[in-house]
Amino acid sequence: MMDLVKLWILSGTREFEFSKRPLEKITKKGIEFTNEEVVKIDPDNKTVRTKYRRFHYDYLIIALGVDLAPEQIPGLQENGLVLYELKDVLKIRDSIRQMKSGKIAIAIMGLPYKCPPAPYEAALLIRSILEESGASDSIQIDFYSPTPITLPAGGPQVSEEILQILQSKKIEFHGNHKTVVVEPNKLKFENGETTFDLLVAVPPHKVPAVVVESGFAQAGKFIEVDRTCKTRYDHVYAIGDVNQIMVTDKIAVPKAGIFAETEGVTIARNIIAQIKQEQESATFDGKGGCFLETGKQTAGYLQVDMFATPAPLTQLEPPSADYFSEKEKFERERLEKWL
Repeated sequence: MMDLVKLWILSGTREFEFSKRPLEKITKKGIEFTNEEVVKIDPDNKTVRTKYRRFHYDYLIIALGVDLAPEQIPGLQENGLVLYELKDVLKIRDSIRQMKSGKIAIAIMGLPYKCPPAPYEAALLIRSILEESGASDSIQIDFYSPTPITLPAGGPQVSEEILQILQSKKIEFHGNHKTVVVEPNKLKFENGETTFDLLVAVPPHKVPAVVVESGFAQAGKFIEVDRTCKTRYDHVYAIGDVNQIMVTDKIAVPKAGIFAETEGVTIARNIIAQIKQEQESATFDGKGGCFLETGKQTAGYLQVDMFATPAPLTQLEPPSADYFSEKEKFERERLEKWL
């Protein structure tokens, strides 16, 4: 949800102060909330330790998300801005508003990354901002990705449709460009280099250190689970960006909020079944959808069925004002339901 809001902050249609909700509100649902850093998970003794206390559990759901790792790309922190960092989003917005000419580079620098359509939404929103400021014709936007197509998880047809949307807004996509170093006003790839005046980056992602230190995943990996979201430890589950559910030997479920939500429903049903001593039957179905905002209050809608046979099924509905309204409704409904 927060990544959705960051794009609206980028476009200037939302301010951060009006996007926050206190997590303490979940107490009204009978949930005790503790705002402390988790420093150790001990599945053998069924305990979780925070900085100040220790908790015992009967069931544990690990939902720690991922950490951004810009330090893995030399020079990125000194010479670029990170799309998923709020402080950098504000700098990106201000820089775009001040630009009169030049070159903007948008680069995906690690795989997998959360919310796969988000970098493309950002590119389209940046173009929309430039059109409103009158500087669009004087500013080049180039998009660099380590993958050969725009959205591999979406398949070749959806990737081609996204490519056409980018090209319609004069955004040039460069596939098979793996970033290795960022220098002042220069991006270096395994297969060449380019220059920029403003760099907007999606950095590599990693699991929080406590996940590795507690033995749930190896460094550079995510917590491997099946479609019940069970880990290899009894009564311990992993949900959302911190986990990895393989669809085929090469394709994993994308890191997207809608999938975290449905994984949560799967886990809840199975824990309740165990408590009632009933048979567990819920599995994550891999179905969902997300919006692809395209600027000027329009959005497309990407429908996904990751476990369709013989291959994952995706479909992109064309951008419209109606889908933008649906995106706003999506946020309102989740906030009302959760908080």
